[in-house]
Amino acid sequence: MSRIAAVATALPSHRYPQQAITDMLAPMVARDPRRQALMRRMHASSHVDTRHLVLPLEDYRDALTFGQTNDRFVEEVTALAATAVAGALEEARVRADEVDLIVFTSVTGVSAPSVDALLVPRLGMREDVKRMPMFGLGCVAGASGIARVHDYLEGHADGVALLVSVELCSLTVQRDDDSMDNLVASGLFGDGAAAVVLVGAARAAGVAGPDVVATRSRLYPGSRDVIGFRPSETGFRVILTAGVVEVIDANFAADATAFLAAQGLGVPDVGTWIAHPGGPKVLDAFQRGLGLPEGALARSWASMARVGNLSSSSVLHVLADELHADRAASGYGLLFALGPGVSAEFVLLRWPEPAEALAAA
Repeated sequence: MSRIAAVATALPSHRYPQQAITDMLAPMVARDPRRQALMRRMHASSHVDTRHLVLPLEDYRDALTFGQTNDRFVEEVTALAATAVAGALEEARVRADEVDLIVFTSVTGVSAPSVDALLVPRLGMREDVKRMPMFGLGCVAGASGIARVHDYLEGHADGVALLVSVELCSLTVQRDDDSMDNLVASGLFGDGAAAVVLVGAARAAGVAGPDVVATRSRLYPGSRDVIGFRPSETGFRVILTAGVVEVIDANFAADATAFLAAQGLGVPDVGTWIAHPGGPKVLDAFQRGLGLPEGALARSWASMARVGNLSSSSVLHVLADELHADRAASGYGLLFALGPGVSAEFVLLRWPEPAEALAAA
């Protein structure tokens, strides 16, 4: 098993109430007053109170090409990633030159060399550090990143690995696109970053975080047009349909319970639920499918209200909130997310009992 040693988050400094963002975007996105009114209603019902944006709100009035937007992405994403990584390394008491693997994920911009390569000299990592950039996983990548890092550490018990996620979703909002996809996305997604330090079993002594016990991936055939991005001259145009909830209703509960059953567990054995806050209907579908009690996904709802949906970073923000809570979690936890494909990732966590942690230390 691997163990999560630390999770740190970073948010851009520009923070705005939902209403201010809606007021600025509405005339840019929709020219028809009826579509503007629909957009306002959808934003108001999103359960998002505030969001952080990588640029000052007034800067979004400028019409930029894909290339210009992506230049801003590379510039801003590297700085935000460095902040999150520095916080995670400090919390884990790990030096940058001790990291053996860095996995970087984002779906809101592209860079070659990839952002992980830009971070290596900036943070003082070794020149022989292994790198694995991931693109295209979208919202599922936070959970998938933990799972893939865990796979690496299963074969490197004395290793240290780093997962970095940064999403600048605001740079993908499209002008003059009053499609339902863009109306929903423009009121839901925010900007943010997260970094996770994981260690192999041989380095877990004295680390109080949860163990990664098992993982499972699922890809649902015939769902490629349900969620994702479509590249265009003005950037990434979001694909976000009502079919997401249909996929959850048809598959999620059976897959989650089968995964738990393979570990000898059932839903009642899980005390902590770390769900990707994909939106109100998504969280409702997760809770409904598993038959969870009221409040079981409270941290996901609170994260969505505070910062919106941060794509791959969101579930990591929820995990950070759990790890930094006044009342520590115990027993088993299930972390999960969905993304383009449609794909799902399940990560079973287990917090060491106090006696185990003392013995390990």
